Amino acid sequence: MPRFAANLGFLFTEHPFLDRFAAAARAGFRAVEFAVPYDYPAAELARRIADNGLECILMNLPMGDRAKGDYGIACRPGREREFAEGVARGIEYALALGVPKMNCISGVANEGEDRKLLERTLVSNVRLAAREFKAAGLDLVIEPLNDRDVARFIVPRSPDVVRLLEEVGASNAGLQCDIYHTAMMGDDPAQILDQCWPSIRHIQFADVPGRGEPGTGRIDFAPLFALIDRKGYTGWVSAEYRPTRPTPETLATFMPAP
Repeated sequence: MPRFAANLGFLFTEHPFLDRFAAAARAGFRAVEFAVPYDYPAAELARRIADNGLECILMNLPMGDRAKGDYGIACRPGREREFAEGVARGIEYALALGVPKMNCISGVANEGEDRKLLERTLVSNVRLAAREFKAAGLDLVIEPLNDRDVARFIVPRSPDVVRLLEEVGASNAGLQCDIYHTAMMGDDPAQILDQCWPSIRHIQFADVPGRGEPGTGRIDFAPLFALIDRKGYTGWVSAEYRPTRPTPETLATFMPAP
């Protein structure tokens, strides 16, 4: 079986955020990820990670202001300086927490906007992030988000991100492949894993529909996890689902007992 990590933005939400590190360790996880570290001092997060014998494997770059409709700003013309400042802040947190890679959320293409301009902005910003990350010894991943949950997301499918990465041309940039988003777009996760494998640097999962734990939807995870093993994947596979019960009760289908 792959090595599984817990996304603390989704799992163990029966606890306050800072207490989720200990809860994940008690459940048998050895690695965690979460999207937004910036609400907490880096030193406090680092202490929680170390005290619980965990690795923090992934965080997101700043994504803009969700209250104002932002869902990533990497494709937004006129906000390049804000994006660059977010890259610098993300690197600061990654180095403080020992995080090897960070995820860039690309953003949405609103109706009536110049799609080509947004795409050029995205390529330019991803190149900048990859360059700054390389200087810091870090990797960058780009995640496609399905456009059912996030309307008009600019790169909703894994092949879209692969084409973006080819244009960017950075050796330290790769695809974050989320089985949930893949299935929500109507794509076969096994086919996408095969097709995009050379670009994949990180994997996440949840069942479809509903984004619950394995067994709550229609995805058969056992052959997908077996395929990931056969591919020789040595990274982490992160549980990023919304538990339908207290989190420890949802782990048996994929996690060995601690």
